[in-house]
This record gives sequence, structure tokens and C-alpha cells, in this order.
Amino acid sequence: MTDFPPPLPAPARYAVIVDVGYIYAAAGELLFSTSSRREFRVDADKLIGALTRHADGVVRGDLLRVYWYDAARDRVPTIDQRVIAQMAWVKLRLGNLNARGQQKGVDAQIRADMEALARHRAITDAILIAGDEDLVPAVEAAQAYGVLVHLWGVEPPFGTNQAERLVWEADTFGELDRAFLEPYFTRQPVTAEPATVGAAPAVPSPAQLFGERPAPAFPAAMEAAPRLGPDRDRVNEAGEHVAHKWILTRGADNIRDLLPGPILPPVIDKELLVEAEKELGLSLRPYQEAREWLRDAFWERVRREFADAPP
Repeated sequence: MTDFPPPLPAPARYAVIVDVGYIYAAAGELLFSTSSRREFRVDADKLIGALTRHADGVVRGDLLRVYWYDAARDRVPTIDQRVIAQMAWVKLRLGNLNARGQQKGVDAQIRADMEALARHRAITDAILIAGDEDLVPAVEAAQAYGVLVHLWGVEPPFGTNQAERLVWEADTFGELDRAFLEPYFTRQPVTAEPATVGAAPAVPSPAQLFGERPAPAFPAAMEAAPRLGPDRDRVNEAGEHVAHKWILTRGADNIRDLLPGPILPPVIDKELLVEAEKELGLSLRPYQEAREWLRDAFWERVRREFADAPP
């Protein structure tokens, strides 16, 4: 019998699906500690280009198009949104922006598009950049037709900025870090209020009255001190508390399986970091030493619980 060569794999075809409200707010929090769009500007066309290049390196297939889900008051696009709508291979989808600045209808559009693309076999893979748990049905609908869903998120300054269940349902997970996003986001300068005609003259400042004077020299001790890291005792408490909580909620047998340590599986190590950051209300990611304190405290509590386990 003649041996036939194995069939060639079907080429991948993918779409990049972006919840703009999520990526803008999450990047604003990461870079500027604010989620308000009024406080920063985005080079959206360049950001879209960077996302498509990054996606090509992940999926290694043909791009169908980028779906850009944003919102506008009464669905009337802004100037920036009109520019995006004219870009090649980009489909602008607009939900409504209510009086409180909340976007409405975006999640439903994402689900409808993902399901339609999957049902008609227009794509084999979907790269979804989003964080809302309401998108879990969209992921499930696409997967039901055989589409692989790759979820991307924005690096959180601490804790997490994506729904845990959404991360669970995705086939793969990736993260856009500070270095990737920084070139496309800039702080919006604060504009001065225009002068009112006929208004009373402003009170002169001390500099205007006395002229410019050299700033006083401060001793070295008064210069800005370097940023201090987290308190070790608080980090230790967080590590022990997470270990205790996991023993109760995840089951003693599951936690015992982590012994003898001291290396944690990467997924568990990431979960430990996220849980501790939530408790502390600050990020431990810039402080490698603090992360080591956290792991040590975690292991200390686990070993106390299972004193009969090998060290």
C-alpha cells in the first residue's frame, strides 16, 4: 500500500478583537495612575499597527482584520474614531456612551461578531484584548465552532484587571507590558483657562513683586529620598494569609502537592503575587526582594501546616 504524506495543516486566519474601553483604561492606570481618557492621548493608529505585528508573531497566519470596539455619545464618532475607521483592515464598531461616561452595547457587539466569524469559518483564531467577565459567552460561542481564543491583557500595576473566569475560558493568555504600551500613550497637558474679558487683574505673584531670585540651596539630607519598598512585616503577613486561605479553600491535599518547594509553578507563583497585591493594595513587581519575602512567608506557613512533610 502506498504511503501518503500527512496532510498539510490548514493555514491560520485570525482577527484581532479589541475592547478599547478596557485597553485604554488599563493602560492609563498602568502608565499614569488614571483611567480617564481626558488625561492622556493615544496614537491609536500606531498602537493598532503594533498590535497587528505582535499578533502575527503569535498566531503565524493571515490577518482577516482588526475589530476596534469603542463608544461615542449617540454613536456619533469623534475625529480620532473617524481616522481609525478609514484605516485599512480595521473595522470600527461603536457602542453608545451614556451621560456617566459608561459604554453600552459593546459586549453584545463583540459576542455577535465573534460568533458570526466562527460560525462562517472566517477565522481559525481570535485574539481578544478585553477584561470583562460579560465576554465569557463570546469566548464560549467562538470555541463551540472550533476557534482558538487567545486572550491578551494589559499588565496591571497591582492585582489583576481581568475577570478570572475570562482568563480561565481562553485557550491561551498573554500580557501587554509597560514597555510595549508606553510609546503610544502620552500624558495630556493641562490647558490654562482662557482669560475673561473685563475681569479684574490677577493678584501679582511674589516673583513678580520681588523679581526672580535664586532658589535656596537645600542640604543633601532634604533632597527627595529614594522610593522605599514595601514593609517586610506586611509582606510576610500577606504571604502567610494567602497560604492559610488557600489551604482552607483549595484543599489541604492540593497545597500539600506543592511541597517540598521552594520553587512554585509559574501559574501558582503569579496567583500568589496577585492575591498578595490585592491585600497590600500596592504592587510588589518592582521589588524583587519583596517577592522573595512573600514566597518565603508562604512556604513557612505551608510547612507549619504539614509539619510531617519532608522539608
